Amino acid sequence: MEKFAVDKNGFYGEFGGAYIPEILYDNVEALKNSYLEVIKDPTFQEEYNSLLRDYVGRPSPLYLAKRMSEKYGCKLYLKREDLNHTGSHKINNAIGQILLARRMGKTRIIAETGAGQHGVATATVCALMNMQCIVYMGKTDVERQKLNVQKMEMLGATVVPVTSGNMTLKDATNEAIRDWCSNPSDTYYVIGSTVGPHPYPDMVAHLQSVISEEIRKQLLEKEGRETPDYVMACVGGGSNAAGTIFHFIDEPDVKIVLSEAAGKGLDSGLSAATIHLGKLGIIHGSKTLIMQSEDGQIEEPYSISAGLDYPGIGPMHAHLAKTGRSQVLAVTDDEAMAAAFEITKLEGIIPAIESAHALGALAKMKFKKDDVVVLCLSGRGDKDMETYIAAFENN
Repeated sequence: MEKFAVDKNGFYGEFGGAYIPEILYDNVEALKNSYLEVIKDPTFQEEYNSLLRDYVGRPSPLYLAKRMSEKYGCKLYLKREDLNHTGSHKINNAIGQILLARRMGKTRIIAETGAGQHGVATATVCALMNMQCIVYMGKTDVERQKLNVQKMEMLGATVVPVTSGNMTLKDATNEAIRDWCSNPSDTYYVIGSTVGPHPYPDMVAHLQSVISEEIRKQLLEKEGRETPDYVMACVGGGSNAAGTIFHFIDEPDVKIVLSEAAGKGLDSGLSAATIHLGKLGIIHGSKTLIMQSEDGQIEEPYSISAGLDYPGIGPMHAHLAKTGRSQVLAVTDDEAMAAAFEITKLEGIIPAIESAHALGALAKMKFKKDDVVVLCLSGRGDKDMETYIAAFENN
């Protein structure tokens, strides 16, 4: 991954870095200096992998979706991250970071969450490991993801509704960083995506890379080869996408196709399509593409999906898109909802609305009959049922 890997200063090409308040410098520096050593340590690996196997239920299945394959004229495999404990890929990262926090002697865990899946995963692991847990969540998201809030509270976490800004993911992240600045010595901030100051984007990508590691083994078993023709995933901050593509980035024959949330349309002013619309800037400690106005003010993103309405994008994804290694398609709310109802009818799987954005890209592709396509189904749709029912009743 040399060509696309992060450099020693935390940059992927022109994107990345660590732009942080001085009070957090020691914390972030300690993390930067220890994270790779710790996560590659055999005793860490043993504990991490046994929890992934026995607690999360990994490996997650690689499922050949026959009816969808027929419809789109390819061999479509779904990487079933929705079948993990807690219902999404988020648990892979939460376990890894909290094991790391414990080794660093931290006693208090904070997190931000949009759709609530990262919050639930963090609260779950904190319950398992007897750690104090505070989750920041925008008030708008608290209302549209009530079930996940109730789960977090049942797991013993304190959920703090954030009422600044648009009251969504960006604002929750702002508050979590503020908390971290106030409590740097005992607190560990579990970032849920490939965003934030270095080393977070690289660390989260490493912890999620179990997804593509498994895909290679499973494809070898099913297709007699380790590499597909296409890998596909939805991208907001970018952790499920990073995990899905991690072990394929240096395979030039594997095409990377990612979907971002176009909301009501790219030109509607109600969108979260950062790669299409963003300009270079700094957000949450990282230099990346950001949705911003002419004078550099961050613009509020919009998506029907609580997990994709982030005004930035992970620096790794900004770099892959900029260099042409990944193709990024913009999928609207309506296209994502149509894709969600389609997979439900054809395969009996209700996906998270985030994952439905990845499915929404299939109709924009032209495949050959023998193309092997692996799409990450990053989460299950339980948390989105109210949105789905409302859409169903309106049609």
